[in-house]
Amino acid sequence: MAITMTEAAAAHVSRSLAKRGKGLGVRLGVKTTGCSGLAYVLEFADAAAPEDQRFEQHGVTVLVDAKSLPYLDGTELDFVREGLNEGFKFHNPNARDHCGCGESFRV
Repeated sequence: MAITMTEAAAAHVSRSLAKRGKGLGVRLGVKTTGCSGLAYVLEFADAAAPEDQRFEQHGVTVLVDAKSLPYLDGTELDFVREGLNEGFKFHNPNARDHCGCGESFRV
């Protein structure tokens, strides 16, 4: 099982952690919500829990809890700029459908 991160995403996370002044990396997970059932959760991580899986890419640590990992296995985390908008994009091979607003997905 693996989670990967593009150089752009890693650079953005590194800058954000430096600005924040602390943090081990980011925690990626899923929660039940939205029209399609699951939504991504991405937040700063200051410590790892015993059940977390740790993935490191381009010097950045991504932590994923055991319950979320089956839904996220193979996901690539990217950071993109499109016009005036910027944000994280999740390239998840397990996602079979997305809701129209882009907030949730189904596996």
